[in-house]
Amino acid sequence: MRKRKGSADHDSSFTGTLLEGSSDLKQCPKKTDAASDPGGSGTAMGRRYRRGGLMWRLRKILIWVLGIYITIPVIIKVCPSIQAKLVFLNFVRVPYFIDLKRPQDQGMLSGSPSEKGMTSDALFLYQWIKQRIGQKPLYIWGHSLGTGVATNLVRRLCDRGTPPDSLILESPFTNIREEAKSHPFSMVYRYLPGFDWFFLDSITANDIRFASDENVNHISCPVLILHAEDDAVVPFQLGKKLYDLAAQSKSLNGHKVQFIPFPSSLGYRHKFIYKSPQLPNILRSSKYLRATIYI
Repeated sequence: MRKRKGSADHDSSFTGTLLEGSSDLKQCPKKTDAASDPGGSGTAMGRRYRRGGLMWRLRKILIWVLGIYITIPVIIKVCPSIQAKLVFLNFVRVPYFIDLKRPQDQGMLSGSPSEKGMTSDALFLYQWIKQRIGQKPLYIWGHSLGTGVATNLVRRLCDRGTPPDSLILESPFTNIREEAKSHPFSMVYRYLPGFDWFFLDSITANDIRFASDENVNHISCPVLILHAEDDAVVPFQLGKKLYDLAAQSKSLNGHKVQFIPFPSSLGYRHKFIYKSPQLPNILRSSKYLRATIYI
């Protein structure tokens, strides 16, 4: 049987139409590419969103840091007892089982750590030792904050006419105000408006002075000062300044006043002068190797 010519033409034209239609379907663009994100604007918006979120987090952190920075001096000014705790560290227990609220259990006299109380305790200890050694030489050795206590104690002893045989000051400062201004902690706030009012005036109001620069004008016994040049806690220049004042003191006229510096190359810093192999010779030549009260 023969196909009719008309039907064959119709079939071929129909097939061509389908092929053309299929080619159009193949060339149809995906909506998810160009239609939904013309020019890549969605990607750019994502980047901007991420940058905005990061900037917000950084601003939040900055606000918190600034808030803490401002809050600390305000709290210290409003609550002077906090500053006293930072100076005396009486909340630190070493050994832990000792109750610092009951110093009388340890043979001490003061009810709470303070400049006056620490000086009274040192005087009590001095008298206790002196009664037991009789006429043997007795020296007082103070380190760092203890140098303020030591000069207070020796001043009181000299005022009574019973000076010790000598006073040794290791890493000393002139007074607590100048030491606080030079302390590493103060570096953070040194340029804060009202720094003196927030911090230094509060120390004086707390009756924390440790004025060794004043005490040396009332001391009448030999004085030996030891200080490392690389001391980052009590600057070397404060120890040198105290020595200059002691050397000019009328009360120390006729008494031996020495200053022994330790170069930075030795690395003794604030508390390692005791490692110096020369220290025994220094003390021996100065006759400081007898009974000693270390503060």
